[in-house]
Parts: sequence; structure tokens; C-alpha cells
Amino acid sequence: MPDDTQDVISGGHLVARALKAEGVERIYTLCGGHIIDIYDGCADEGIEVVDVRHEQVAAHAADGYARITGKPGCAVVTAGPGTTDAVTGVANAFRAESPMLLIGGQGALAQHRMGSLQDLPHVDMMTPITKFAATVPDTARAADLVSMAFRECYHGAPGPSFLEIPRDVLDAKVPVDRARVPRPGAYRASTRSPGDPDAVERLADLLVHARKPAVLLGSQVWTTRATAAAVDLVRALDVPAYMNGAGRGTLPPGDPHHFQLSRRYAFSHADVIVVVGTPFDFRMGYGRRLSPEATVVQIDLDYRTVGKNRDVDLGIVGDAGLVLKAVAEAASGRIADGASRRKEWRDELRAVEQAALAKRLPSLRSEAAPIHPYRLVSEINDFLTEDSIYIGDGGDIVTFSGQVVQPKSPGHWMDPGPLGTLGVGVPFVLAAKQARPDKEVVALFGDGAFSLTGWDFETLVRYDLPFVGIVGNNSSMNQIRYGQAQKYGRARERIGNTLGDVPYDRFAQMLGGYGEEVRDPADIAPALRRARESGKPSLINVWVDPDAYAPGTVNQTMYK
Repeated sequence: MPDDTQDVISGGHLVARALKAEGVERIYTLCGGHIIDIYDGCADEGIEVVDVRHEQVAAHAADGYARITGKPGCAVVTAGPGTTDAVTGVANAFRAESPMLLIGGQGALAQHRMGSLQDLPHVDMMTPITKFAATVPDTARAADLVSMAFRECYHGAPGPSFLEIPRDVLDAKVPVDRARVPRPGAYRASTRSPGDPDAVERLADLLVHARKPAVLLGSQVWTTRATAAAVDLVRALDVPAYMNGAGRGTLPPGDPHHFQLSRRYAFSHADVIVVVGTPFDFRMGYGRRLSPEATVVQIDLDYRTVGKNRDVDLGIVGDAGLVLKAVAEAASGRIADGASRRKEWRDELRAVEQAALAKRLPSLRSEAAPIHPYRLVSEINDFLTEDSIYIGDGGDIVTFSGQVVQPKSPGHWMDPGPLGTLGVGVPFVLAAKQARPDKEVVALFGDGAFSLTGWDFETLVRYDLPFVGIVGNNSSMNQIRYGQAQKYGRARERIGNTLGDVPYDRFAQMLGGYGEEVRDPADIAPALRRARESGKPSLINVWVDPDAYAPGTVNQTMYK
């Protein structure tokens, strides 16, 4: 433990104290000479230093840790290429509204603009993809700036912050009484807003009288830990619910209000549509997929998101949990004619779901080899338990899984988010398994996606973090291959997107994990069980049909 009677303290130790005050339990890092005093401080403060093989992995792991725990993640990287390597992870967290702090090293202030080792304008580079980016100008300000960065992570919708710390600022020592070290819980206000009461009352009235309402529960439902409020609302008012992003799992599969395959139909026929914590971005057709005749309500943490790309009839800025709870309370005991007829509407949607499932059923049960991706993701869905955290990392194969895999509990689905970043899988496994060692982690990778950060499979082995990994292997970047075939013809579909036939099962074995190859669909379930029972990080290499494409891939507008 640190000695509080010391007369002086270093910048790295001040950083560690500020991380401790924020409740940070571990940092994800790749070492560099600019940042090692932070390691020394973390050792004194009892903060675990988790070393990975690439800075992108460190940033993605900090993002994943924030999503799992609800607390901000932290990655620490060295200057120059260390920081630029982490840019993708920070950008992904920015689009996914994930609170994390990236700390980057920097050359000494005394050598500013002299061409010091790994000197780059990090703050200028990070400003567009963070909520806050700054340089620590003085050792005494180190802890203060860390707390400021964390505070900015929660301004509006959450997101990442960045701090660079020059080497001489980090290594220098200052008198303890000169340094401001924020006290835990004393430097951040509550950001939980219940929304405008008049708007809440109006939404309650809309839902009470709607004949065909629908609600989309997006990632902010999980971010704000609004599961209970969302479930209470849809059950009390008998509203069909759809879930996307981290909102998946809010309602369990089989719940009468849980819908998945009829969303397009519902949004075309509903009279009231409530969109919670999801922007009108490409996933929503920029709002154009919502019926122009419907009354559209949007609830979001960020004022700038409400009404962006599409007009809304009612916008509410606030915490999803508090807003939904207030709406349910405002509507309590008020059952109008619309609410009394909801079963007919739910039956209509359920019929659409059943028709979509029946159309897909032959592929879900296909005995073909190479294996149909629908059969693979169906087997994975059957394999999941109440405690399985599911992680999707890929293009076409994960698009297949989005239509089939249903997490059984809230907070048990992880995907890159709207930036569509490949390579999040291994670092998300790292973060999820360290944050929740009691949970089983199941990750589906495309072979292209796994290749980007797959060497940190060794990190999972080194830290003894067992998980069940599946590679849907078609030796291609198949989502792009489809688009090229559509735009330029079959003769040019293979340019720049064809990968080698890599035996990922043997890669796992080489690094000390469990590996198994699957070519027959009947062998998928037994292989998954053996991976679970191995108690090791695992990769089941499943050879899937390269000529089968997910409907979401086929329908992408960029290929039209």
C-alpha cells in the first residue's frame, strides 16, 4: 500500500490514485518506456496490470470492460505508435457510447517539438473521436486531469476520453500537499435525468391509447441498467418489444412480448413506435424504415441524437430507466380501448415471426457440408445457457447470428456496435471473463475478424481465461465478396477478399488452448460441449459454406 506520510509523489502514482478513486480494478496495456511509472503506481494501489500483445486489444478490452461492468474501463499505452495503434479501439467505443479512458505517453515537455522518440500530436488526433482529450501539463495536475477525463466520459451519452502525459511530467515528483487527489464519489454528479414530466405524461397517454404500439429497446437500456423498468413497461402496457445492440436479452426468449423477426413489419404497421437508446443511423435506415403514418417517440441520453435524420413527434432526453419507469407509473391503472386489444396485434406479429422462421427452418437444420451458417448459429443458440455471455466478431457470419442467437439474460450480448469494427472478439473475451469469471463466455468469429487480433488468444491462455470460441471459416471476407460480385460480376468477386484455409483449431492448440475441427454439422454440438469441458480457451474451427450469404448482407444498400 502507498505510504501517505511521504513528502513527495510522482505523476505515475498520482494517476494510479485517481484510477483507484474511480474504482478502476485493472488497466489494459502494452508496455513502453513513457508509461512505466503508472505501472509502479498501480502496483502500490492494488490495480492489476493486464499486458496484451497489441494496443488495439488494450483499447477494445477497456471498452468491453465498461460494457460488462457499467464502470469505465482504462487502457494505458505508450507514445506514438502505441497511441495510434489504440485509435481504432477508442473510435469503436466512441460510436458505441462506451465510457473508457485511454492514457497515452508522450515525449518530455522539455523536448517539445525537438523530435523526441515517438512524438506525435496525439491530442489533435484523438479530439474528433473522444468526448475529452487533453495533455497533463504539470505533475501536480495529474490526478485532477484523470478525474476530469472520467467526468467527461459521462457528459450526455457515455463515451471515451483521452489523456497524454509527457514523460517528464509523469516521472517527476511533487510535494503531496501540492497535488489535488479527488476523493472517491466527490467529483462527479449524478447524470440520471428522468426527462421532462410533461413529455413523460404525453408518452404515457400515447401508449395507453395506441392500438398497435411497438418499442425498440437499444443499447442505452443496458447502459443505464434499465432492464427492470423496460420489462415492467412492456408487460404492464402490453407492448411488443424488439431489442438491438446491448439491449438484446432485456426480455428472455419465449416471453410473449419478445419479438425478433418481425421488426420491419411492425415498424411499417405500428401506430406508435417508441425508440429507446438507439440513433436513427444505418441500422434504422436513418429513420426511413419507420412508418410515416406512425407517431414516433425517441428517448435518448444525448440531446443531439433525438430527431437526428428523422423528425419525431415526441423527444425525451433522459436516463432510459427513469423515463420508462415514470411512463409506466403515469399510465398505471389506465387501460383504454387500444390497450385492451393488444393481443390481436401481438398475434399478428407472432404470425409474421412464425412465417419467417418456417422459411428459414430448412437452413437451420441443414445437413449440408460445407456447413450452412444458419445451422452453425442455430447450434450455438441451443448451446447457450442463462449464464453465457455471447460475443459476435465478424461480418457475414455474425449477421447470420444476429437473426438467430438470443441471449437469455440482459447484458449477455456483445458486438462491436455501429462502427462495425472487426477484431473486438478476443479483447471482449478478455474483458468479459476477467470482469465476470463466474460467467461462461461464448464467442463467434469470422475467420477474417479473428485474424486481426487473434494473437492475443495467447493472452487468454496466459491469464487462464477459459471460453468457448467458434470460427465460422469460409476462407473469405465474405460480406465484401458478395458486394463485389454484385457490383462487378463473378469474374471479379475474389479480388482482395480471399483468405487462406487456416486451421484455427491447430492455432489454438499451438498456443496452449483447446482446438477442434468440424466439417459435419452433426459434430458441432459435441465439439462445443468438449470445448466447454476442456476448461481452456478454445477454438472450434467450423468450415462453413462460402456461397451462403446472410439476408442482411444481401440487402445492404452499399451493394445496390
